[in-house]
Amino acid sequence: MADLRNYQARVATGTRTDAAIDEGLRAYMIRVYNLMAIGLAVTGVAAWGAFNMAVADGQLTTFGQLIYASAFRWVVILAPLGLVFFLSARVHKMSVSAAQTSFWVFAALMGLSLSTIFLVYTGQSIVRTFFITAASFGALSLWGYTTRRDLSGMGSFLFMGLIGIIIASIVNIFLGSTALQFAISVIGVLVFAGLTAYDTQQIKEMYYEGDNQLVAGRKAIMGALRLYLDFINLFMFLLQFLGNRE
Repeated sequence: MADLRNYQARVATGTRTDAAIDEGLRAYMIRVYNLMAIGLAVTGVAAWGAFNMAVADGQLTTFGQLIYASAFRWVVILAPLGLVFFLSARVHKMSVSAAQTSFWVFAALMGLSLSTIFLVYTGQSIVRTFFITAASFGALSLWGYTTRRDLSGMGSFLFMGLIGIIIASIVNIFLGSTALQFAISVIGVLVFAGLTAYDTQQIKEMYYEGDNQLVAGRKAIMGALRLYLDFINLFMFLLQFLGNRE
């Protein structure tokens, strides 16, 4: 693949004019954000649709019993994770249309998995938390895009924080500690706030004006996937603070 980094260095060398590179970069980033936004919309529609099919008159339907109360729920929970690994590993060999379709399928499966939040939290608090997440995400991503500070040094720290969250969450499945869950939520918000800025800068650095349509399309999809995951995780951790339970 083409050079994935050093956008600012390429601008400085004058391989093309600043204006030409900036125009291409803006188009590339707009494509990334549009793909992410569509992914979030697919997830929202899938989650709301699945919940309405799963619950009727306050009771679980046959479909609800299947996805929420049977062993099949583990397939619902783990399917998005499996598709993320598949897409990350295979995107460099896929056509843009195939990669984009895989992203939409992943977003729909994520919506199916996240539909359980409507069982736990009130609709009003979910909507409120979504808009708070969107405002926070937008500010953090804008800072990551515009800052001249090199954020690459944050990568290892944020990755360690992410691993810590995963391990602590697994441990808490057995402990059921509310104090530990609170700590996980606090750290989760901080880690994914940092990842939003970090990933935005990394995605910007991936831009290369010499990329053909295939490479640029793959990069845009992977960039959208990274920002989508940052948004979803930031939303879920904030929901644990701000959501009003049913």
